[in-house]
Amino acid sequence: MWELSVAVRQLQDSGQSVKFAGWRRRALAGMLPQARLVVELTPLTGWVPTFLAPAELGSPQEMLERVRSTPRAEIRRSLASVAERQPLPSWTQHLADDNRLLREFLIGLENVHDQLLAPYWQQVTTLTTADQTARMRESAASGMERMFASLNPRRIRWNPPVLEIAMVSGREGDLYLEGRGLLLVPSVFSCDAPLIEPHAQPQPTLTYPAGLAQQSRALALYSPSTEHASTAARSSLASVLGRTRADVLHTIAEHPACSTKQLAALVGIAQASASEHATSLREAGLVHTVRHRNAALHSPTSVGIALLNAPPGVPSG
Repeated sequence: MWELSVAVRQLQDSGQSVKFAGWRRRALAGMLPQARLVVELTPLTGWVPTFLAPAELGSPQEMLERVRSTPRAEIRRSLASVAERQPLPSWTQHLADDNRLLREFLIGLENVHDQLLAPYWQQVTTLTTADQTARMRESAASGMERMFASLNPRRIRWNPPVLEIAMVSGREGDLYLEGRGLLLVPSVFSCDAPLIEPHAQPQPTLTYPAGLAQQSRALALYSPSTEHASTAARSSLASVLGRTRADVLHTIAEHPACSTKQLAALVGIAQASASEHATSLREAGLVHTVRHRNAALHSPTSVGIALLNAPPGVPSG
């Protein structure tokens, strides 16, 4: 739900027109009138009601269902808390008590999710998994200070023993973790602004831009339902046929964001051979590769995962 709220904000930010142009165009084309309610309650900067973006774990459908089942009293408390910090649309004062309005709002929320996030969820999880793996590798090799320094150099700075975060809103304050720790959450749709949720359970969260997703100016988000593999990509699938490349694809799917060296060791082939097979899979649209420092990190695309999940009888190599 946090990623969805960030995506709604990104929909309103024309400053990222190049990177998110295709995604924004497709999303706007499929949005219902009711989606306006969700957009109005999710300003480009500022607070989002906690009932709309609960900082909890769960699948997208589980979290949407939790929002639908939010008690009316909790909706009132959540809106009142935001109203103390910023103006709210006038219609929100009736949201918890007007059944028709609440029903329209929830229709809008479902529509926003279906257009902004659902078609790209596999790619979002691939990119965030790649980022998490790289951060863990970096913290293990160079320490937490080096990892903190790379999260978002413009807005996040490690000044021992304090992690300093420059909020876009300009708000200031102190958050004492008191032994709870801090959960770092990479976000594909967050381009610059880190977000803090101090009341998340079981520990506060820091949402930061997924650095690996930003090495390309244009974010390669596509919807399999509306865009199809090119003729070149389809013809390239022939080069994927064969046991070794099937093993390479399967290994990448099981170990997203693995480096070429790790891939070679896991499959049991030479590093040069692993690089060659990963290149062929990438050209076929089955693997996504990003550079992180001196390593090439490989993750499966939604097409690659669909190929691996093809039912028996469907040729897969």
